[in-house]
Amino acid sequence: MRHLKLFEEYLKESIVKTVTINNERAKSLIQESERKLRSLNNNLEKVGINVDNANDYVEHCYDMIMFLIRAKMYLDGYCASGQGAHEAEVSYLRNLGFTEKEVQFMDQMRFFRNGILYYGTALDQEYAEKVVDFTKTLSPKLKEKCQK
Repeated sequence: MRHLKLFEEYLKESIVKTVTINNERAKSLIQESERKLRSLNNNLEKVGINVDNANDYVEHCYDMIMFLIRAKMYLDGYCASGQGAHEAEVSYLRNLGFTEKEVQFMDQMRFFRNGILYYGTALDQEYAEKVVDFTKTLSPKLKEKCQK
């Protein structure tokens, strides 16, 4: 896993661009994140986490957090695209005042989710439980930042 650059470096490299603030797109992303949270809680209650669905929970949680990061970026007039966009979005957490530990865990989630999609990585129940706990802690903080 590569070292995550500062957000400003992604701006200089044009992976992140300044755009017109897009309140409607941000609102849509926040609503989708909320829907995913309801679905997550429903699945946790009915099925729980096990070895067969661990990857699903990690992907689900990753998407939920990324929707909120993107929403905040749209509200602040930024948009990331192309190779390195997800890294840039994770890096934006620093600009929002999140701890380096939180940023690094989210970057690890990004790395593992990429592994699931492209390399057949299989994650275990214990890691999925950590991801769910992290998501339940980080998501409300991110949503609050979107409302400011």
